[in-house]
Amino acid sequence: MSGFDSERYDEARAVRANADCLIDAAELDACYDRMAEQITAQLADKAPIMMCVMFGGMHPTAEITKRLDFAFELDYLHATRYRGETSGGELVWKVSPGLRLDGRHVCIIDDILDEGHTLEAIINAIEAQGAASVTTAMLLRKNHDRCTPGVHADIVGAEIEDRYVFGAGMDYKGYFRQLPAVYAVEGDTHPKHGG
Repeated sequence: MSGFDSERYDEARAVRANADCLIDAAELDACYDRMAEQITAQLADKAPIMMCVMFGGMHPTAEITKRLDFAFELDYLHATRYRGETSGGELVWKVSPGLRLDGRHVCIIDDILDEGHTLEAIINAIEAQGAASVTTAMLLRKNHDRCTPGVHADIVGAEIEDRYVFGAGMDYKGYFRQLPAVYAVEGDTHPKHGG
């Protein structure tokens, strides 16, 4: 029995073929530039840890960190609510940070702030390990009023409409994280993302 789901693959290809481009590659580059400038202004003299949230944060982390010209350490964690689906469920921790965080300034980098449940759990876990400060840098923030109270992004690349989006780290059922632009499922107006 194969682990390959041909129906899901074909669906993803059809969605990509008809998707609406919301943020093109040039606009994304400008977002990464702005985010790197803000991170530099806030953390350059603090020997921070840049914390990539896998898998969605992999693309923005690579783009942002290559623009940083100061000393920092890089780490990652993997906490997810999606597991190949289009809507979130219970939070699952797959990988915890590898570096000691006590007394350190940590910058969480991820793809999108939607409702904030995953981000809230990550912040709480990092603070529980004794981080001196936690800065949140999200490539995108959905424009809606459903965010978990008290959860916010300190640094945001762009606001985006409340649609199912993929590309630039976000996936559609496991596919298309690698795209250098942000796309939305054609005609979709319901509050989901692939993150």
